Amino acid sequence: MADAATLRLRHRAEQAAARLPPLQVAAERVAATVVQGVHGRRRVGQGDAFWQYRHFEFGDAATAVDWRQSARSQRLFVRQNEWEAAQSVWLWRDASPSMAWGSDAGLPTKLDRAELLLVALAALLARAGERVALLGGGQRPVAGRFAVERITQQVADRRQQLAGLPAIEPLPRHARTVLIGDFLAPLAEVDPIVRRLAGAGLRGHLVQIVDPAEATLPFAGRVRFEGLEQEGNLLLARVETVRDAYVERMRAHTAGLGDIARAAGWTHIVHHTDQPPQAALLALFQALTQRVGP
Repeated sequence: MADAATLRLRHRAEQAAARLPPLQVAAERVAATVVQGVHGRRRVGQGDAFWQYRHFEFGDAATAVDWRQSARSQRLFVRQNEWEAAQSVWLWRDASPSMAWGSDAGLPTKLDRAELLLVALAALLARAGERVALLGGGQRPVAGRFAVERITQQVADRRQQLAGLPAIEPLPRHARTVLIGDFLAPLAEVDPIVRRLAGAGLRGHLVQIVDPAEATLPFAGRVRFEGLEQEGNLLLARVETVRDAYVERMRAHTAGLGDIARAAGWTHIVHHTDQPPQAALLALFQALTQRVGP
């Protein structure tokens, strides 16, 4: 009987796992390995400062309902404190055509790696009790497994979104944001977006996704480069003649992104797609969950 019960439980678990999107399954596995390197975090106290009422939504606990406010209308309301608004993390990944590229069939595309990191980070933050949401997703941040499932679905639904840089939208002051992309746009376009977000009181993190070929330009001989975002094509008779200049320009661009982040009080992480995602995920998670303030 015990063996039969064990088999039934295993079968149910396998059925539940089979219903999860492949992206979420992979992200949960990466997050599970990173959990081993995470020690308990110290959270800032909740505080009592009222921020706003909002409508009750799926995933809210019944204890969160403000019954006095709800009794005044036909809808349920949740009382949201200022701390709850501030202790939220808004995630974004670039889904423009340049991200859907990989230099080798054995490597993930930059978009695949960005989405893996985003969902795995959401899973880690949800386990830590943080509220998370997709920037531009049109929904408030929530905690728990529902948050991970919702973000995974939004990422899948918005995969064809053409957005090289995030749009600016009102966010709670002192919230946090993580922007993941290749950030190949000119620095003059990246800088004002970071400045505006930082000026609104947001703490942020830039995660630059780089294919190894983008860093070293390892090609040889006659090479034709095709623009993925209507930049046109470029034919080089001997790509070796421009390699040194290209590598130096790429290094300068990466250093410039670091300067932009530091000037705003943000962090900047460079992650290559031929590297395991765990190290970048752990560093990012620890930066997000470190204690801030007294």
